[in-house]
Amino acid sequence: MTTSADSAPRVVIADDQELVRTGFRLILTARGINVVGEAADGAEAVKAVRRLRPDVVLMDIRMPNMDGLEAARRVLAQAPDCRVIMLTTFDLDSYVFAALAAGASGFLLKDVTPAHLAAAVRLVDTGDALLAPSITRRLVERYAASAARTAPGSPPPAVHRDLAVLTPREREVLTLMGRGLSNAELAQELTLSEATVKTHVARIFAKLSLRDRAQAVVLAYETGLVAPGESALSADLDS
Repeated sequence: MTTSADSAPRVVIADDQELVRTGFRLILTARGINVVGEAADGAEAVKAVRRLRPDVVLMDIRMPNMDGLEAARRVLAQAPDCRVIMLTTFDLDSYVFAALAAGASGFLLKDVTPAHLAAAVRLVDTGDALLAPSITRRLVERYAASAARTAPGSPPPAVHRDLAVLTPREREVLTLMGRGLSNAELAQELTLSEATVKTHVARIFAKLSLRDRAQAVVLAYETGLVAPGESALSADLDS
């Protein structure tokens, strides 16, 4: 992550199509973003991150030798402060769920507009998730519903033991984050100040080693705190 507001993000572009890499590099460079390297497959991307230490990686999901998901896992393991944006041709591709769970800060379709591409890079460089919580929730719900149809009758996952480190209030906040509420909506729902909500969110991230809200939403579904189709108003937080 860049340390100064005046510093341009340093970016590596990983895509097996040279035209895509070239186009993205021209777009970002023209908008003051520093593209420090390119990679044609996942293995090259991992090496490039190790060598160049970028702030952000634009990572194609489908690449030869090593796909973008495995590359993202390795990149984030060796460079925890690096932000990964997954690139996909398919809207709400099932791979995106795995990408968010692996620690990616979001995803972009390859037909993204130049302005949106540059804004996305700058956004994740600040530490924010690219996807709004409500959008992430809808993404995860669609994936979870699809998985349920594929394997009907599967029991819901048990709450992960790591959640025991949370206070009751923090668990309540995580549950509501999983249902797509923003900080402002959390404050209203829980009758707290936004500053207090932000403190709870920061503590949840620290205790559970979460990178951003996207991972928080994924975790809420994986641990059974939130079930597909459950809205912020329909569930009993005390259950």
